[in-house]
Amino acid sequence: MTLALLPGFAEAFMLAFARIGTMIMLLPGLGERAIPARMRLAVAVLLTLLLQPGLGRPEVAPLAGLLSEMAIGAVLGLSARLVLAAAETAGSFAAQGVGLSFAQVVDPTQGQQGDALAAFFRMTGVLIVFATDLHHLAIAGIAGSYQALPPGAPVHIADGLTAFLSTLARAFAAAVMLAAPFLVFGLVFNLGTGLLGRLAPQIQVFFLAVPLSVALGVLLLGRHLPSLWESLHAFVSATLTQILPLP
Repeated sequence: MTLALLPGFAEAFMLAFARIGTMIMLLPGLGERAIPARMRLAVAVLLTLLLQPGLGRPEVAPLAGLLSEMAIGAVLGLSARLVLAAAETAGSFAAQGVGLSFAQVVDPTQGQQGDALAAFFRMTGVLIVFATDLHHLAIAGIAGSYQALPPGAPVHIADGLTAFLSTLARAFAAAVMLAAPFLVFGLVFNLGTGLLGRLAPQIQVFFLAVPLSVALGVLLLGRHLPSLWESLHAFVSATLTQILPLP
């Protein structure tokens, strides 16, 4: 490489890094706050160095190209992140159903306070991503995105928003499906305790219902955990395959 080639190489590298870096910062598993920013940056730079030689030098204005590449990376990365957000939403629904919404902990993957079950579901979702090599699927989606949306190609904002909203609806439906046993349990249990309070007003229903609801909810959680993780893995794998343009 001569010095005359450096400006062109730097421009092509920055265009590729704009998309890859944005996706790495948002992808599930790789983009968690628990992973140091320097490590995420190193992964993004390494992937850019590996993929950029096969991309060539796009004929596009630098500023417009950077904005376009960052927009593509943001849409793909956020769509993939919504897949893992289904686990956290399911945990919040489950906590509401079994009466554990008052149990607040700090989620280490996000660095913020939330429901204990929501944090547990999210951490398990991240563990499933790495344990089953689904992060390899996400990396393959980065490479495949250049075949579906090559640098310099026109970006259709309406199509991106449609795909994003479709992924959001699919993630919410999956969260409701995963938390369905706990939602049904909460509905039946609350109806039963409400009826008991009407039939026997002298009984302190609240002091009896809360510990019983938590105990039965924990038993229900232990009973359904294996099927929950199988369903979550199947949903994450299938949805990432659909939304990420694999090569």
